[in-house]
Amino acid sequence: MTGVLEVIVLTTLAGITIPIGGFLALIERIHPRWLEVEFRHSIIAFGGGVLLAAVALVLVPEGIAEQPPLIAAAAILFGGVCFMSVDRILATHKNSASQLIAMLLDFVPESLALGASFATNGESVGLLLAILIGLQNLPEGFNAFRELNSTTTMTKKYILPGFCLLVLLGPISGLIGYYLLALVPRMVGLIMLFAAGGILYLTFQDIAPQAKLERRWAPSLGAVLGFVFGLIAQMVIA
Repeated sequence: MTGVLEVIVLTTLAGITIPIGGFLALIERIHPRWLEVEFRHSIIAFGGGVLLAAVALVLVPEGIAEQPPLIAAAAILFGGVCFMSVDRILATHKNSASQLIAMLLDFVPESLALGASFATNGESVGLLLAILIGLQNLPEGFNAFRELNSTTTMTKKYILPGFCLLVLLGPISGLIGYYLLALVPRMVGLIMLFAAGGILYLTFQDIAPQAKLERRWAPSLGAVLGFVFGLIAQMVIA
C-alpha cells in the first residue's frame, strides 16, 4: 500500500472502535449486578492503562527526540493546561458530553501525528499509534455512549450513527498530518507532547477516580492490563 492509503486505512480502523465501544454499551444489563458495576469500572481502568502506554511508549519518547528540554516540557504542560481549561468549561456548563470531547481531544492530535509519521518514514511509529488509538477509543466510546445515553435527550438510534460519523475525523486528521505537518517534523513532536500532557491530565483528573471501586480489585488490574496491551504492541512492532 502507498503511504496515503496506509494512513487512511489505519486511521479508519483506529476510529471504528469508537462505534464498536458504543455498540458494546448497548448491552444494558450484565447479571449479577455486581458484575455489571465491576465490568464498567474495569473498562474505564483499561482505557486509562492504554492511555498511559501511549504516553510512556510512544508520545513522549518520539516527541522529545528533536526537542530541547524546555520546549518539550512546555509542550506537555501546555497540553495539560488546555485539557484542564476544556474540562473546567464543560463543568461550568454542566455539559453531558465531557467523555465524548475528551475522546476527540485524544483522537484528533494522535491521528495528526500518525499521518505525519508515515510521511517522515516512521511507519512503525504510525502503526503502533494506530493500535494504541484503537485500543483507547474502544473504552472511551463505551463510556461516552453511556454518558450521552443517560444524561441527554438523544436516543440510542442517533448516538451510534453519530459515533460512526466521528470515524471520519481519523482519516481527515491523518491526511492533514501526512501532507502538511510532515513539512515541519518538529511540529509533529510538539503535537505528540501536547497530546501526552492532555492525556496525563485526563488520566488523573477523570479516568483514575472513576475507575476506583470500593472493595473491588479488578478495575485496578484492568489498568495494568491496558498498559500491558500497549507494551506488547510496542515490543512486537519495534
